[in-house]
Amino acid sequence: MSHGQTHAKHVDLGDAQLTERINAGMAAVEDLLSVELDRGQDFLKEKVRHLSLAGGKRFRPMMALLASEFGERPESPDVVKAATAVEMVHVATLYHDDVMDEADRRRGVESANFRWTNSVAILAGDALLAHSSRLMSQLDTHTVEHFAETFEELVTGQMRETIGAGEANAVEHYTAVIREKTAVLIASAGYLGAYHAGAGPEQCEALRQIGAAVGMIFQIVDDIIDIFSDPEESGKTPGTDLREGVFTLPVLYALEEEGDVGDELRGLLTGPLTEDAAVERAIELLWKSTGRDKAMADVNAYLRVVEDQLSLLPECTASEALRQLADYTVQRVG
Repeated sequence: MSHGQTHAKHVDLGDAQLTERINAGMAAVEDLLSVELDRGQDFLKEKVRHLSLAGGKRFRPMMALLASEFGERPESPDVVKAATAVEMVHVATLYHDDVMDEADRRRGVESANFRWTNSVAILAGDALLAHSSRLMSQLDTHTVEHFAETFEELVTGQMRETIGAGEANAVEHYTAVIREKTAVLIASAGYLGAYHAGAGPEQCEALRQIGAAVGMIFQIVDDIIDIFSDPEESGKTPGTDLREGVFTLPVLYALEEEGDVGDELRGLLTGPLTEDAAVERAIELLWKSTGRDKAMADVNAYLRVVEDQLSLLPECTASEALRQLADYTVQRVG
């Protein structure tokens, strides 16, 4: 079984014909990814392929392929090239993120920085950006320009996160970070999938906005689950971000609160929480706060963006799949 099939077999979009088309596209992305990552010296290939072929949901290529359904040429090879280029950029950011976060695991395997060194991980990410640039150059100058703007946003988001909020509003700062670091690449996938399938400018823009909104939903839902999920259901220990000193959207909303809950939280969350008892107390306080409700209100606002933009597109199996994708993400909160 090819690597492409191992990913594609998990995609069921509710409609048999759509599922078959998207699975075929996902397999084509996987094959092209494998070919592109087989370039260069063996010592470089090993490092570049390490995370790229370790798995992952391949959500961005799927977004591009779903968006291509709104164009006249969804089967165009250029759609597969664009989808593959987006995935390469995504994996490159994972290599670089792991260095900045000093992470030791990624996608169920050792991170490249942990297995080798920070320098190796940075260079592997750079190599992926080179491979993605080569693919983009085979498309057109508009695609190259679009990716350049996307790169700039990704770096801006990473830099914004690195330097911190400073005097800026913490919620607005955090929202800008996840828009630039996470949502922008899913937005690119939606835009480029539609564009290379021959969709019109209005449809491309609608799919870009849908991708961006879905990206925001994904991240905020993850933030909520990290704190408020049942560990038996999610398989995760609540408060991982708190232990690392990362304050996500529900926490930032709670920290803005007046009164006893806000006061105690502000006293508790002066940095990373190392004691289990402190984490448990913080989670208790967060449950008492309005942080979860306010974060969910933001999620619902982004769901409305998805619905509003879908209303500008022709109703088809792909639009229903995008709607269900956004809804399913929200249902994970429980």
